[in-house]
Amino acid sequence: MLSKNLKRGFPQERLNKEKDPRIQKDEKGCFIYSLNEHAKVYFEDFYNFLEKAEERCLAEKNKLEQKMANCDSCRVETLAFYRARKVIVDLLLKNIYSFYGDGENLGVIMSPWCFGTVMLEKVEIHKDRIAKGEIRESNIPEYPYFVLKYMDEIYRKTLLELFNFPEKAFSVRWQYTELLKRYAKNLTEINSALQGILFLIKNYNNT
Repeated sequence: MLSKNLKRGFPQERLNKEKDPRIQKDEKGCFIYSLNEHAKVYFEDFYNFLEKAEERCLAEKNKLEQKMANCDSCRVETLAFYRARKVIVDLLLKNIYSFYGDGENLGVIMSPWCFGTVMLEKVEIHKDRIAKGEIRESNIPEYPYFVLKYMDEIYRKTLLELFNFPEKAFSVRWQYTELLKRYAKNLTEINSALQGILFLIKNYNNT
């Protein structure tokens, strides 16, 4: 469970009763074969990773808020650095909560490194949307030049620190948009196959 009393989307008691053939079990516990990595991803490992990541993010957020509160308003670039880092931390927390509590979509279960590259893309998209004026951040002043500059400089390093990853963790990237496309394609293929079976059954019953 996370600090907000948010429960796992796929808790163990549910996994024990789940009949979905994609959920399998071995001596280590319940797992799925991830769509993007074609490797075993254990539910327990994924949720433990998110819980530890949340702890680091909350500790970092608390430090940043204290530093911003104690920083002289004339130190524009220093404040911009703190704000840039806080935007990244807040976005990461938002997605940790979203993935952790999702009990509808098995596609959110992925390896820690894969989740890291998903967040890498999400930060890049978020940064671009701020630059284009499509969204406003409460932590960013009216003219966000310095904040965006620091976000661009530090976001990879910040994510590596918050996830406790080595540099090589981002050497391979599983794009989130591509992940969704592949997941949607698989669902479409399954749906088409089911429709075909139902059509055959209907025709058989009518003969």
